[in-house]
Parts: sequence; structure tokens; C-alpha cells
Amino acid sequence: MDCLPIDEVTKEAFNVLGDGGVIKSADQHSCSECTHQVQPHDEEPPIRSRDSFTAPRMYCVKTVCAPCGVVVAWTKFAKAESPTNVLNFLGSVYLEKNQRPAYVCIDKACMVLHTCLNNARWENWLETSRFIVDAYHYINHHATDEMCRTWCNPAPLNGSAPNLVTTERDAQGQLYDL
Repeated sequence: MDCLPIDEVTKEAFNVLGDGGVIKSADQHSCSECTHQVQPHDEEPPIRSRDSFTAPRMYCVKTVCAPCGVVVAWTKFAKAESPTNVLNFLGSVYLEKNQRPAYVCIDKACMVLHTCLNNARWENWLETSRFIVDAYHYINHHATDEMCRTWCNPAPLNGSAPNLVTTERDAQGQLYDL
């Protein structure tokens, strides 16, 4: 509908795009680039501030996408994109350990990895998934953070993730890692 108030736009988007943030057309999605089926998840209820006069706002919208680009699920984070919010969202999308993705690519991967290592509630994610930082954000991560460089590097050249790094030839026939 045209001219909806902003709080109604979000509600309408949830109605049109998916049940609780899960895109129905992506439910049970699989293609030659994807290996995991999708699972439904529960939406976090919006949080409204009673102490301010501003319109209610969300901190961000997060999506889970398959390797081929299909949006599997989405949700809103009301106050923060904290590692615990990210892990709760992932847990609500991937209800079974055997359906989790091998790689989770997120700008805050090293923070999420730290949380998994330091909190028994999420340490089982280390058995199924590797958290990597996307290449765009990786350049802003601290070079002195050895754990981030070793385990969250989107293109490790140490052979630890051979399916993330391929060797290609340039126009002059020279090999380079991509």
C-alpha cells in the first residue's frame, strides 16, 4: 500500500516477504552452489523506548544468504548487532547442527568467534562452522589480532580453507591467488 507510516512498512514487509523473517520462496532452497537446507526462525519482537519522543527505530536488519545469493532469512536487531544477537539469530535459522553452514561470513566474525570460545552456550558452533570476515571489512581489522588473522581471514594462504582461495591466471599467464 502507498503512504504507509514507517512502523506499518515493517509489518507489511514481514507479511509479504516471509513468515517471521524466513523467505518462503527460499524455504528448502538448494542449488548446485548450496549444500544446506533452510529452517524457519522466530522473529525478535520490536522494542520501543518509553523514555524518548523519537520514532521507534531498529539498529539494523540482518540477512542470511546462501552462497548463490538467495536470501534464506532476515531479522531486525532492535538495539545492537552484538555477537550474542548474531548467534541467537543463526541458532534460530539453523535449528539442527547438521544443517549449519560450513562458513559464516560476517563483518564481526572475530567478535562472534571470541563469544563462541568464551561461552559454553555457543561453543558447539565451533564444531560445525567457521566464522570469517568479509573481504570488504577485513582490511579494517587489527593486524595484531592473531586469532582474527588466523581463523577469520577470508582468504587464508596457509591452506586451512582451500575452497575459499583459488589460483587463477592473469592476462599475462601469471598465477595469482583469488
